[in-house]
Amino acid sequence: MTKKERFQRFITYFSENAPNPETELHYSNPYELVIAVSLSAQCTDKRVNMVTPAIFEAYPIPELLAKATFDELFPYIRSISYPNNKTKHLIGMAKMLVEDFGGVVPSDIKELQKLPGVGRKTANVVASVIFNQPTMAVDTHVFRVSKRLGLVTQTAKTPLEVEKQLIRHIPDELIPKAHHWLILHGRYICLARSPKCDDCKIIDWCHYYEKQQKKKL
Repeated sequence: MTKKERFQRFITYFSENAPNPETELHYSNPYELVIAVSLSAQCTDKRVNMVTPAIFEAYPIPELLAKATFDELFPYIRSISYPNNKTKHLIGMAKMLVEDFGGVVPSDIKELQKLPGVGRKTANVVASVIFNQPTMAVDTHVFRVSKRLGLVTQTAKTPLEVEKQLIRHIPDELIPKAHHWLILHGRYICLARSPKCDDCKIIDWCHYYEKQQKKKL
């Protein structure tokens, strides 16, 4: 199967079976999404969704969060992974939003990455989800699933390499959706340690499944 055929099968299946995928992080505006995605690094969306409502209520606008002290914000975040760094980053992010961007979350990837705690993955998520830009955020799910399906080469060692290979073969208008397709498939079907191949509907063209079957011969 050629790379083009593999991508076509990927797009066809998910377009038909998951036409409107969405992030599972809860938010109501760009500012809240930046907070949620920043907190989600090395942490589950479920855990993040448990703590963000209180943060959003206490600091509904960046101007309020920018004035918060570490000791005031930390209790809201203590159950999240790397709470010390994330507390500092969120306060710094809010200060920069207020001082450099007039309290408005920028849409440009480079501008987003200037915000404390906002790396390329977080910036890509915000640009994709909020501004519908053709950006592909590569987390552990996207990295794993894209390789298993054979969409990217096994020699791709970094998230950036995977990102570049994926966006090269996916139409711009579908890239925001493809990001969620890969994440959700990895979260519920193509699990890291015990992938649910018996429940998967795309094993007929899955590179990983093919390799596993050959090992049994």
